[in-house]
Amino acid sequence: MKPVIYGLAGPALTPDERAFFADAAPLGFILFGRNIENRAQVLALTGSLRALTGRDDLPILIDQEGGRVARMKPPEWPAFPAGPVFDTLYQAAPMSAIQAMRANAQALGLMLNDVGITVDCAPILDVARPATTDAISSRTYGAEPMQVAALGRAMLEGLRAGGVVGVVKHMPGHGLAEVDTHHLLPTVTADDAALEVDLEPFRTLRHAGMGMTSHIVFEAWDASRPATLSPVVIEQVIRGRIGFDGLLMTDDIDMKALSGTPADKAADAIAAGCDVVLDCWGRMEEMIAIADRLDDALPATLARLDRAMAMRDRASGDMAELLATRDAFLALV
Repeated sequence: MKPVIYGLAGPALTPDERAFFADAAPLGFILFGRNIENRAQVLALTGSLRALTGRDDLPILIDQEGGRVARMKPPEWPAFPAGPVFDTLYQAAPMSAIQAMRANAQALGLMLNDVGITVDCAPILDVARPATTDAISSRTYGAEPMQVAALGRAMLEGLRAGGVVGVVKHMPGHGLAEVDTHHLLPTVTADDAALEVDLEPFRTLRHAGMGMTSHIVFEAWDASRPATLSPVVIEQVIRGRIGFDGLLMTDDIDMKALSGTPADKAADAIAAGCDVVLDCWGRMEEMIAIADRLDDALPATLARLDRAMAMRDRASGDMAELLATRDAFLALV
């Protein structure tokens, strides 16, 4: 099994994709808006991926946080609120915000589970700062680490009850980055002591099954390499100080914050200590190049994958009731 999660080109597997994925045996797949049309189509797509791989516990990922980050959208599916909505409620009623988030996440998990999606790239545990790039600040759970961790835990618990694994992101913290990693490489100049604020939510939720790196240079730790490509950050900070021993995936390897070919970046990320590379765009030439460069996944990676995929309960709950519960709490502010 190759340590890579691939995107797909469209709403159904092409013959070329079928042949390539059967040969490359990627660890999993990720869906985007281009892969989403309606319930029946998504269910058929996820079913075809399981049939192709022969894996019932296949990781099929999606970015479905709520707000601006949502691949499954109305009118086919309900809209879900972004993180700042729960931050606002937390300021007035912390326990109500936690219960609202848990109900929201369980409903979200049920929606994903219903169409065969097993992993949601949420919660976002980045601590908001005054200069945080809007690409992150429009999604965060607040500016206080304990609050971010509390709401993040509620998200993980709700997703699990809905039958889905969550992914904590963006390790070791994106809050001090002032530019969008989709387009530019941020450099954070804060000293080690100041960075403790960003580590705290991840440390609190270090037992999460899956985590995602950030494409950010932290001068205090490694002035020459972004976290995704830095063995210092991965081994000493993420695995060491945070204590995270779950499945560690890169953020999208094709984001402009990283330079070089996709295959070079993928190989460097695995060499740095990431378990798996996230390659989102479904470009066949790039996917082939990455597969050719990567060896099979290490036993430690496969063990982390098995542990993470076991962190799903049998999906339970009534979606309408959960949404009504969430909305009743959100109406308090």
